[in-house]
Parts: sequence; C-alpha cells; structure tokens
Amino acid sequence: MAMSSDALGKAFSADPAPLGLSGFAMTTFLLSIFNAGLLTQGAGVVIPFAFVYGGTAQFVAGVFEMRRGNTFAFTAFCSYGAFWWFYALLFLFPAATVAPTAAAIGWALVIWGFFTLYMWAGAMHINLTLNLTFLFLWLAFFVLGYGAVYGSTSATHAGGYLGFLTAFFAAYTAFAIIVNSVWGKTIIPTGPGIGQAKTGGS
Repeated sequence: MAMSSDALGKAFSADPAPLGLSGFAMTTFLLSIFNAGLLTQGAGVVIPFAFVYGGTAQFVAGVFEMRRGNTFAFTAFCSYGAFWWFYALLFLFPAATVAPTAAAIGWALVIWGFFTLYMWAGAMHINLTLNLTFLFLWLAFFVLGYGAVYGSTSATHAGGYLGFLTAFFAAYTAFAIIVNSVWGKTIIPTGPGIGQAKTGGS
C-alpha cells in the first residue's frame, strides 16, 4: 500500500542536521590534529574516517535535507560530504604519472575556501554558532591552501588550529539541536543569526 503524503512526511520528520554536523565536526577535528602538528604519525586513520563519517554520513544527511526542502543544508552537507570523499580518494588512488603536487592540492583547498565563503553568507543568517562554523572553515581552507601552495609549515599548523575552532562550533551546533529536540525547547542556545539579531529573534 502506498504511503500518503502526510505519512511520508512523518517518516522523514527527524532533523538530519546533527548527523551531518557531527560527521563534519569529528572528521575535521581528527584531520586538524595532524595539520596542527600535534601528531605526525598515523595520519592514515583520517582516510577511512573521511569515507565513512565525514563523507557518507554527511551526504546522507544532505539527501534528507533535500527532502525537507532545506536548500542551504542540502547544498552544504552533500558538498562537504563529497569533499571528504575527494580528500580520501586523493590519497588512496593517485595515478603514478599524475600524482597531485602539494601546490595543486593547495589550490583545490583555496577553491573550497571560495565555496565556503559564499556558503558563510547564508550561514550567518541562520544562527550564531553556524555563522562561526563557516567563518572559521573558510579561513581554514584559505590558510591550509596557502600552506600547501607555498610549503609553509606554520600556515598549515595555523590552519589546523582554525580547523579545531571549526569542529568545535559544528559539534556545539549538533549538540544543541539534539538536546533541544529531546527536551522540546531551547536548552542549549545557538545564538541569533544576523537578521534575527536585528529583529530581536533568538
């Protein structure tokens, strides 16, 4: 028997954002440990993590956000899920004759930085913690890209610490959505977006 539109809507009523934000936050934090120079051995652990949680879980969250009609979240989760697949594949399957150089990887990060910059323009209107997540993310992409292009270890380390800040605010936002959903009211604040702040929203 076919489901009615109301029943189908209820079947997809859970908020997928915490899944996508958690996958993004945890994978970013793990990679940032190595980018910041806190660990120099065992970076290969990032690759399966990027495939399973950073890539797949985020992409799934994005698909469900599309079903909910959330254009911003759909674009963000599917795009950054694809980024983590790209990152993992980059180090798993480089062709011997066309292996990417550090500079080429750096420019790819800069391109992702530009994408994140215009996503930040949308995020700043949603809430404060998401605004800060995207703010530190585009900064991290640009700084990491600079570090890769110019071979600057200090810039790569700085990008790692920006990654920590990005991961913190993404994880905090996921935590707030989960707790507030369970309690049915705002227990953990995320702060107003820019438009909400002007109108006194929370």
